Amino acid sequence: MEQVEVVVAHQERATLRVGDVFLKIDADRTRTDTEVSAMALAPVPTPEVLWRKPPVLALAALPGTALGRLGEPSTAPSAAWAAAGAAARTLHDAPLPPWPGQNPGEIASHLDGACEWLVSNGVLPTDVVTRNRRTAEAALRPWTPVFAHGDLQVTHIFVDGDAITGVIDWSEAGPGDALFDLATLTLGHEEHLEDVLAGYGTDVDLDVIRAWWSLRSLRAIPWLTRHGFDPSPEIAVLRSQT
Repeated sequence: MEQVEVVVAHQERATLRVGDVFLKIDADRTRTDTEVSAMALAPVPTPEVLWRKPPVLALAALPGTALGRLGEPSTAPSAAWAAAGAAARTLHDAPLPPWPGQNPGEIASHLDGACEWLVSNGVLPTDVVTRNRRTAEAALRPWTPVFAHGDLQVTHIFVDGDAITGVIDWSEAGPGDALFDLATLTLGHEEHLEDVLAGYGTDVDLDVIRAWWSLRSLRAIPWLTRHGFDPSPEIAVLRSQT
């Protein structure tokens, strides 16, 4: 008899696995609408939608394994990381999805609130927060929007050998900054940035990549803490930034 595995669960949403089926339960129907629409438009492999009955979305499991995990060394070969970069480029070259994305002003406002929370709650020394907030400023510039995944972390890309079998978790997809996707993909895995960029196939501003590493980590830690997750990988990223 197949067992129910809780993949992730918090106050906003939960993902369960039953055999080869993932059940995503989300209180915010907008996120599920975005996910389904983005997967239908994306020119890269995505999970098959088996059925949908709000607030539940049923998806078929992807073959292969995750490219890696934040805070752990990746065992995937360099070619797999390059393939992930190539998949990101394919996505970014696609037509924009027809819904709005975030802008630098909105992101800056959220960032300031996160930095204040980190300092007031004693999560990080003020100098670490200040240094990373200054680094993050380079990301808050006008960008030409692309079809961005919005949460392209290593656990969301599945590979078999050096081939991409699919990309999951599209609820944050929309018009966005290409370099945010690349930074999210390589967060905590700086050693594979060169591989990703080789697959991506174009020069990028490395200072902006580093800025997004700081910005994403600063914003993520309060959310992770409030929802009962361990933010130590993001804290390590912030402490390593110079």
